[in-house]
Amino acid sequence: MASREPPAHYAVRVVTGAQGDLPRLPLAEWMVLALIAEEPRHGFAVAALAAPDGPVGQAWHVPRPIVYRAIAALTELGLTSPAGTEQGSRGPQRTVVAATADGAAAVRRWLRRPVEHLRDTRSELLVKFALLERRGWSPGPLVTAQRRVFRRREAELRAQLRATAGFERLVLTWRLESARAALRFLDEVQRSR
Repeated sequence: MASREPPAHYAVRVVTGAQGDLPRLPLAEWMVLALIAEEPRHGFAVAALAAPDGPVGQAWHVPRPIVYRAIAALTELGLTSPAGTEQGSRGPQRTVVAATADGAAAVRRWLRRPVEHLRDTRSELLVKFALLERRGWSPGPLVTAQRRVFRRREAELRAQLRATAGFERLVLTWRLESARAALRFLDEVQRSR
């Protein structure tokens, strides 16, 4: 079987950091990949986990059509591959998908990488905490790394705040308070684990 090139829109999707290169994937694709890396699954099972009432979907919901698109994209990238079929309870056979070695390694690195933006606390960071808990992994290393990122951002915002006035100061005050709230949230995560 000939090797396929990833689609053009995936051509330069790599982010480099302390834990190595990672594909630059949307959050939905990371969620799907992480759930498949836990154990081989078919798309319907992944969609149930990512549904609004699912264990990971409570943090960030991924609709079923997006799950199937994510699986197709991850397979094109070589991060997942078909691992067999399973008879569905109603309807046709379902293709079971497994994470490749590259896909599983990428998930392990991604789960340890802190988010860069405060706005990603509600989405990506909560998803990572849910996925870490599912794996039985301590959130401690991620909390420590995340705290460093947010403390740095808090210091930057405090410095900027001193040099502003008017509406810009109001916006920076909001961002600073968001940083402080995120740090308190991390303290609570650390205490509760």
